Amino acid sequence: MADIARMAGVSISTVSRALAGNPLIPKPLRDQIVEIAQTHGYVVNQSARSLRLRKTDTIGVIIPLAHETGQLISDPFFLEMIGRLADEITRRNYAVLLHKVVVTETGWLERIIQAHRADGLLLIGQSNQHEVLNKVARTYKPLVVWGAQLPGQSYCSVGSDNVAGGRLAVAHLAKTGRKRIAFLGAVDAPEAAQRFDGYQQGLADAGLPFDPALVVPAHYTMDQARETIAAFIASGVSFDAVFAFSDVIALAAIAALTEAGRSVPGDVAVVGFDDIVLARHSAPPLSTVRQDLALAAREMVDRLFARMAGDPAGSVLSPVELIVRGSSA
Repeated sequence: MADIARMAGVSISTVSRALAGNPLIPKPLRDQIVEIAQTHGYVVNQSARSLRLRKTDTIGVIIPLAHETGQLISDPFFLEMIGRLADEITRRNYAVLLHKVVVTETGWLERIIQAHRADGLLLIGQSNQHEVLNKVARTYKPLVVWGAQLPGQSYCSVGSDNVAGGRLAVAHLAKTGRKRIAFLGAVDAPEAAQRFDGYQQGLADAGLPFDPALVVPAHYTMDQARETIAAFIASGVSFDAVFAFSDVIALAAIAALTEAGRSVPGDVAVVGFDDIVLARHSAPPLSTVRQDLALAAREMVDRLFARMAGDPAGSVLSPVELIVRGSSA
């Protein structure tokens, strides 16, 4: 920087401001300094700049998967959510730093924060780390989580009404005459537990008994879910409908049912949750409980930037919508 200052006949501070695009430096002089820098191969050391300014212009996006270590970032829900978050973040001229966290030793989130590689953090899902999030949120404010709202929660979350979604799905299936409605999905993460609660409430609303034999703890990945559902079909348990925790599990169910010679929706009606892009293009198209992920991403990023600025920003719960397509019609 001192070399460039000598060549341009200006001070080092003027070079620094010019390379940062400061409008207080006249544009012709800025252009001259930038040209000298480019000619001599000078680039700003962003790590040093971030240390000096204590600002990285980067947002960390974390996917915690302690509850389902085999799940991949290429999961359709994650891809869509990451894409929408990235659009909102880059619109604000910030970069995105992606973390997938499978092993969760004590202090894993604190270590990410202490590395100072991001100005704020967005988490996609709570996994089984609710208490960790609560502890960190007491002192670290630029943190927003996609997930369920839970009692005693101290962190900011954005999520959908999972209980209402479960009730909507079961009510729809019951209205079409289905009596033996299975629930597919593990219930060890907060969102899944709430959707299962909605499933149980929906059965009670429809006057249908709860049968533990119809609860199938399927994994979240397509291949594993398909194997689990195939085994459930082979067990001989009678069922005429499925409400799945996610669209991925619902699509796995349709594949397994088709392989077993059962028609969808003739023999078994299927409803998922999320409304990922694939849901509209499956055969038959998948009925699902729709979450507005575009709105969710916007709410998450808006709240994060408000918290980064020191402004209050609380949690929000968005309504869901039942989308009826060919898998249950």
